[in-house]
Amino acid sequence: MKNVADPEQALVGARGGRPRNRRIEVWLTPKEEAELAERANETGLSRSAYLRNVGLNHPIRSVVDLKAVADLAKVNGDLGRVAGLLKLWLAEKRGQGARPIEVETIMQDFRKFQKKILELMGKVVHD
Repeated sequence: MKNVADPEQALVGARGGRPRNRRIEVWLTPKEEAELAERANETGLSRSAYLRNVGLNHPIRSVVDLKAVADLAKVNGDLGRVAGLLKLWLAEKRGQGARPIEVETIMQDFRKFQKKILELMGKVVHD
C-alpha cells in the first residue's frame, strides 16, 4: 500500500513509471522546438523523455536504427531460406544445372553473408 503522506509515493504508478514530481522549463524558439520535436520523434520518445535522456547523458536509440535491424533480420531469414533451397537442390539434383562445387561455394557465401548481417545487427543494437 502506498504511503499517501509521501509525495513521491503518491505519484508512483500514476503514469506507470517512476515517480516524477519535478519539472523544469526550457525556453525555445519555434524553430528549436520543431527540431527538438523531430529529434524526439526519431527516437520514439516524448519530448520530455528525450530531453531527460539527453540531459542525463543516457544513450538514445533511433527508431530508424531499430527498423534497420528488423529489415536486416528479414534479409537474414531470406538468405537462410535460399541456402536451404540450394541445399535441397544439391541433395536431389546433384550435378544437374551446375557443378556441386559451385553450389557449395554459393552456400558458403550465404553463410558468410548471414554472419556479417548478424554482426551488423548486434552492432546497431548494442552500440
